[in-house]
Amino acid sequence: MVANKLTEKTEVVDNLKGKTEVVDTLKEKVVAIDDNLSACTLDYDRKAELIAFDETKSGVKGLVDAGITEVPRIFRLPSPENPNSDQKSPPEHSLPVINLEGIKEDPIRRKEVVKEIKDALGSWGFFQMVNHGVPISVMEEMKKGVLGFFEQDNEVKKHWYTRDSSGKTRVVYNSNFDLYSAPVTNWRDSFLCTMYPNPPQPDELPPQCRF
Repeated sequence: MVANKLTEKTEVVDNLKGKTEVVDTLKEKVVAIDDNLSACTLDYDRKAELIAFDETKSGVKGLVDAGITEVPRIFRLPSPENPNSDQKSPPEHSLPVINLEGIKEDPIRRKEVVKEIKDALGSWGFFQMVNHGVPISVMEEMKKGVLGFFEQDNEVKKHWYTRDSSGKTRVVYNSNFDLYSAPVTNWRDSFLCTMYPNPPQPDELPPQCRF
């Protein structure tokens, strides 16, 4: 009886030792993973890469023109936040369309349109306008001007590159207006021109946009 009890106690002790060894092994693996993650974090200085990208003054198109074969890390969404690529919007969701017809003659209609625009901006952030009175030919010329601007040589475009948001600069060209504050960088370049209340003179605009 005594021998049996001693044997049982020995087996219990051996089991505990085995479990302790497993726990120690798991701890070592966790430490190793933490070390690897820390190393990866240290290797990736996001701010430095943002500054380097910004200082090229060439934007996303400059990266494409340079022939990059891999999207830089500043443009990648962290995996936990990565949206499902196969997730489709419900069919009832459609782009807001704002009809401007009659807003000059009918004050009630004008108020309705103002509310529609406010709702669209609050829910979508953008909308499509119809019956605005701008000829299609003018809109096509605008598209050509935008394309012509971005197709310029990088050294020419750099003249317009700025992050001045004070309003003093009439034409602003850059990549990502929120480059240093957004959690992920968007794959886009853009330029804008302040038109109100004092529209710029033609010679203040890029040559491609003077029409």
